[in-house]
Amino acid sequence: MTRRKKTRSLADKVTIRTGKRKDFKKWRHENPDLVTSSRRFTQKKRQQRKLQAARKLARQETEGQPIAIHPDASGSASSRGEESDR
Repeated sequence: MTRRKKTRSLADKVTIRTGKRKDFKKWRHENPDLVTSSRRFTQKKRQQRKLQAARKLARQETEGQPIAIHPDASGSASSRGEESDR
């Protein structure tokens, strides 16, 4: 009697529908409304996204430096006007 090889891959153990992975992929593609993520997975991902957004905000607040795009608009305009008069 031969012994079955132990495997770590769950993909080989899929026994839904006809028992073949290709058939399961085809069925999943044809029935997207029947295939949903588990509640636990969606909650985990939602929490991860919240944490990622919070970290990004914290990074932006601490590392960002204010840039003066128009530092003194009134002062520079008057100096330009004086130069054009000369």
